[in-house]
Amino acid sequence: MNSVEQERQPDAEMMPREKLMAHGAAALADADLLAIVLNTGYRGEPVRALAGRLLKEYGSSGLKALRDVAGVTRETGLPPVKACQLIACFELGSRLFAQADGGGGVFTIRTPGDVYTRLKDMAELHKEQLRGLYLNARNKVIYQETVSIGTLTANLVHPADVFRPAIERAAAGVIIAHNHPSGDPEPSDHDLAITAQLAQAASILSIKLIDHVIIGGGQFVSLREKGVL
Repeated sequence: MNSVEQERQPDAEMMPREKLMAHGAAALADADLLAIVLNTGYRGEPVRALAGRLLKEYGSSGLKALRDVAGVTRETGLPPVKACQLIACFELGSRLFAQADGGGGVFTIRTPGDVYTRLKDMAELHKEQLRGLYLNARNKVIYQETVSIGTLTANLVHPADVFRPAIERAAAGVIIAHNHPSGDPEPSDHDLAITAQLAQAASILSIKLIDHVIIGGGQFVSLREKGVL
């Protein structure tokens, strides 16, 4: 490595702001960027460790889904000021992305493998999440939402929460996906019950439930391929 490359190589010991000033935003990890937003740690946890923990537990999509201050403080244990910082950060990012990318309708889903490619970050999450992918008639993703965070049961997953975005955005179809932090993607009895509940609601609403994909341990299982849908 020559001297120029050494000068451009981010120093792992540098604080996030120093890295940003020395090397630019592209050189920073997600946790570094989030640490800059949060500014300080909380209850003895350094800000970099706090940012890394939040991303491991919730993922960027999960944090983005926490829209209200009470929800963020309840789910993460952060104080209201830091909850506001998180919400503002992800809301601004969402708005700018929507303006630049026309709402995100550039990713085409044709197979369960495409779903995994889109959502493979879920394999690393420490908490269970249910996400919805909302597609247009050309199988392009027009919207994505984290529907719920926490252990999934048929009593806790409300069809209205899953299908409301589809109705609001005139989506042609919906794919749901969730992760198994245990690493085993095989469906549980709860997973099958949730799928049956959502399939019944989709039929009533005349919305196509395309698939339910379960992600775990770097693998995935499609309930449509298994003949459940």
